[in-house]
Amino acid sequence: MDDAPLETSLTAPAPPRAASAAVPSAIGRVSTVSGFKLVCLLAAGGTGIEAYEHLQIGTLVKVPTASTIAFGFIESLAMQSASAPGGRDVAVAEIELLGELVAKGSDGWAVFTRGISVYPTLGAPLFQANSDDLAMIYDKPNSWTLAIGSLHQDPNRTAYLISQELLSKHSAILGTTGSGKSCALVLIVRSLLEAHPNGHVVLLDPHGEYASAFAGLCERITPQNLQLPYWLLSFDEMVEILCSKDPVSRSREAYILKDMILASKREALAPGQSDAHLTVDTPVPYPLASLVKGINDAMGKLDKPDSTLPYLRLLTTIDNLRHDKRYAFLFGSVAVRDNMVEILSRILRVPVNGKPITIFDLSAVPSEIVDVVVSLVCRMIFDFALWSDRDEAIPTLLVCDEAHRYIPGDETMGFEPTRRSIARIAKEGRKYGVSLCLVTQRPSEISEPILSQCSTVFALRMSNEKDQNFVRRTLPETAGGLLNTLPTLRQQEAIVVGEGVAHPMHIRFNTLDARFRPKGDATNFPKAWENDAKGTDFMRGVVERWRLQLR
Repeated sequence: MDDAPLETSLTAPAPPRAASAAVPSAIGRVSTVSGFKLVCLLAAGGTGIEAYEHLQIGTLVKVPTASTIAFGFIESLAMQSASAPGGRDVAVAEIELLGELVAKGSDGWAVFTRGISVYPTLGAPLFQANSDDLAMIYDKPNSWTLAIGSLHQDPNRTAYLISQELLSKHSAILGTTGSGKSCALVLIVRSLLEAHPNGHVVLLDPHGEYASAFAGLCERITPQNLQLPYWLLSFDEMVEILCSKDPVSRSREAYILKDMILASKREALAPGQSDAHLTVDTPVPYPLASLVKGINDAMGKLDKPDSTLPYLRLLTTIDNLRHDKRYAFLFGSVAVRDNMVEILSRILRVPVNGKPITIFDLSAVPSEIVDVVVSLVCRMIFDFALWSDRDEAIPTLLVCDEAHRYIPGDETMGFEPTRRSIARIAKEGRKYGVSLCLVTQRPSEISEPILSQCSTVFALRMSNEKDQNFVRRTLPETAGGLLNTLPTLRQQEAIVVGEGVAHPMHIRFNTLDARFRPKGDATNFPKAWENDAKGTDFMRGVVERWRLQLR
């Protein structure tokens, strides 16, 4: 599938060279052919000639060849001054080739394919694509599809996503703040779930804005209604929570912690149960009291009092976390029981029970451990898929909003286990049925190797040149004529490129019902400042929620 051209069966009109007098006149001619680009000299406006003034960046054009019709997008327009005094200025268009219409048997023109097999010749006429051409190129694919909007060039023509390609090869939604990323995400996911009500989606929501957008369809998980017991944490995740930040102190404490965790897990095994499979990362329930006792016992065997400092620091940290309400979802349970099946069932929606999407509201998670929680969730999703029987696996879509927070481009920043978990999904997830969707307003600050694994990209408005160049480098294919419009895209508009669409396209998303819009809109300052309605009761309520850590 990856190596074969993506084809769409079409019924197309005859090429311009065989057309009748009703076919529009050429708007220019080819002057340069270079790789996947053409340079064309455009005709000036006049009687019987299509005026070049109608052309814009991203306009779809076509050029007939000896046996095909080549199509492409206008990447740039320029006016070149006449070389001789009194001469006429010349308009020039650079065109990024998209694909070609090829003959198929005795029926003539029938198939549009990506790529170019026959290049236009110098002097070949250039034509502006019409509605019939758009119908040929962007016809509904013969596969599972999602209707998410309309084509920019023809608002009456539906823009489709190819479901299988979108999900099996990862995706990304990129755009600056206020460009409409959140609404685009909701629209795409709701379309998926309406078409596949028994799907399985996990959405990491750092700002608590998506629950209302999926009301009735989602299981909203917060620290107040879920237990993620400490024994599910990997050793690296435990070290991040329990050990000091200073590298020297951390290494000493981690050495102690590793032995104590492993010993506690061995003690928790049933009598006669083999520990041959047991590692420090194995998710085996064990009492936190056992870990504390092990640290105390080991400390009691020390000869030098000054050697007890790392032990005391570990004990103090564990005690503080056990009494901190914010960490109750990790360390608050007194009784230890093996509820891993229940936890996974709830997160992965097995069974679905009418709620195919799990929304992890991370806004109430202490900022110090958000990365640890994300690492745990991502790792559990991948490991569940890894250890599932291939024939009975449950495909899952993992959506990471604000992805630059978890997988920054600078490898010295962020939490390495989180990066490792997401990178593993990006590289191997498709083999085990885990799809990844990254959403970010800072494409240039995200890990390029991970983003480059996303084969479908929704690029919304981007004004930062660094972000634009970064997106161009990481896209699975080049569509320069479309990407040049990124700074000028309007609300609800996007350039969609990659395996999830039949061909690169400039689209306008469908309007999202007001009931389903995320709560991420900016505060309306003028409206909020119209009245002086707040008083002491309002202040008391805020302080009370602050103290009780209630959101």
